[in-house]
Amino acid sequence: MREKEGLTLLGSQNVRYSAEYDPSLLETFENKHPDNDYWVKFNCPEFTSLCPITGQPDFANIIISYVPDVRMVESKSLKLYLFSYRNHGDFHEDCVNKIMKDLIALMDPKYIEVRGRFLPRGGISIDPYCNYGRKGTKWEKIAENRLAWHDMNPENVDNR
Repeated sequence: MREKEGLTLLGSQNVRYSAEYDPSLLETFENKHPDNDYWVKFNCPEFTSLCPITGQPDFANIIISYVPDVRMVESKSLKLYLFSYRNHGDFHEDCVNKIMKDLIALMDPKYIEVRGRFLPRGGISIDPYCNYGRKGTKWEKIAENRLAWHDMNPENVDNR
């Protein structure tokens, strides 16, 4: 079954942890309910990357929510992909946008949003948000609305 889907990481005991950013780690499987609109949400509270200027580590909770179409991202491959950012130097905003664009290229979802809640460094936390709705569909308008209203009820920031 896994081979039929093209999944090579799920169930494998010989997992390779990439030390550098590697979108080729991402794998998909067939959505058995493409006629239904439904949300899939991933929460990665242990995301790390590096500041591209200082090389210091940045820590974040990355939240990915999407409405699948034909293909879905396999969670173990997503975990390994997110881990590949560990030694990658990029600004918070770049990481979040790159994650979203890689997932769009991988599975062409109806809708996707990626939020980063980075821990403070220098007394400031940065919480980038990006989204995408497939052009020419109701999801394009939903993306516009969610972007415009995404932070109308922000959480209480308590220095995490």
